[in-house]
Amino acid sequence: MYSIPGMTERDINRLLRRGVAEIIVEQELVELLASGKKLRLKEGFDPSFPDIHLGHMVGLRKLRQFQELGHQVVLIVGDWTAQIGDPSGVSTTRPMLSAEQVRSNAETYMQQFFKVVDRDKTEVRWQSEWFGKFSLADVIQLTSKFTIAQMLARDDFTKRFNDGRPISMTEFLYPLLQAYDSVAIKADVEFGGTDQKFNLLVGRELQTMVGQKPQQVFMVPLLVGTDGCHKMSKSLGNYIGVAEPPDQIYGKVMSIPDSLMVNFFELVTDVSDEEIDEFQNALSDNTLNPMLLKKRLARELVTQLHDREAAGRAEEQFARIFQKKETPEDRLEVRATEIVEALVKAGYAKSKSEAKRLIEHGAVDVDGKTVTDIHFKLVTGNITKVGKRRFFVST
Repeated sequence: MYSIPGMTERDINRLLRRGVAEIIVEQELVELLASGKKLRLKEGFDPSFPDIHLGHMVGLRKLRQFQELGHQVVLIVGDWTAQIGDPSGVSTTRPMLSAEQVRSNAETYMQQFFKVVDRDKTEVRWQSEWFGKFSLADVIQLTSKFTIAQMLARDDFTKRFNDGRPISMTEFLYPLLQAYDSVAIKADVEFGGTDQKFNLLVGRELQTMVGQKPQQVFMVPLLVGTDGCHKMSKSLGNYIGVAEPPDQIYGKVMSIPDSLMVNFFELVTDVSDEEIDEFQNALSDNTLNPMLLKKRLARELVTQLHDREAAGRAEEQFARIFQKKETPEDRLEVRATEIVEALVKAGYAKSKSEAKRLIEHGAVDVDGKTVTDIHFKLVTGNITKVGKRRFFVST
């Protein structure tokens, strides 16, 4: 085990092992931490979407741990790269956004970002500070440092190229611009998910080319979403948002597969490693009711994102609806985003017209609140009540 002044072996393990997928280069990072230097920790975000979910929290919580050691987070608002779009493994090109939409999304994002990361120890930088001054000559000079073959080494580009699907020239610019951010702020460490490995390494390489010390690359695992299959993503509807109401967070956590619980405890809570090991053993031995553990996880997350009182109220709400038989024990689950469609699928309305009438007459509640908007969107974990005794859960 490494030795870092002022840190116990337990502290080091928490920082460099728990919730960590890979560090490049780990020994170099340890030496930086041991040097006493105040490190500049880069976290960039593409404000293509305004909301943060628990998947983002895995990395944000790690940034907070470094902040607690006295290091400086530098948050890069990708107002230029958001207008290019980065597929990041989804094998499609994201639509370009207007500058106004980017700024609006960024403001919402930052409000949620600072629910986890210490605002007072964060430096916020916008890419337009440096890219706004870029000339065509600067762009050409930047692109001349890398080859098409290097860009095609990225998995999603390779797959699309081999399948004959289009890749725009602007998409090749994305990793180069992200890399230049590291040069602009002189990053010591860049954080990201494992799906960003290629882009993070390009930053390390570009810094070396311009005479800077290469940044360390700190990658965190991708959190699996509530469907138990794919990484958490708003576009897939399998996410738990950090700004969602307590009841909604609690309900969504209670809907995740039992197999995900230990992973969630490890990646997005402060529950000790020893206690998590106990959970794992008890689940394996069938000596612990998974429902009790899931309630603990839901309380931990609602407390972290709201407060202890909100967690208590959310738990009472869940118990009132499900455990005190206010819904049938074999409750109905419905997969639909539109409230009107969901009512028809559940069998509680014979047609969309009847569903709209139920909503307009105040006969439909979602998570304890009456819904009168026929365009209301449901998300995973919502509890919808129709009349007094008919319920369904959104999946």
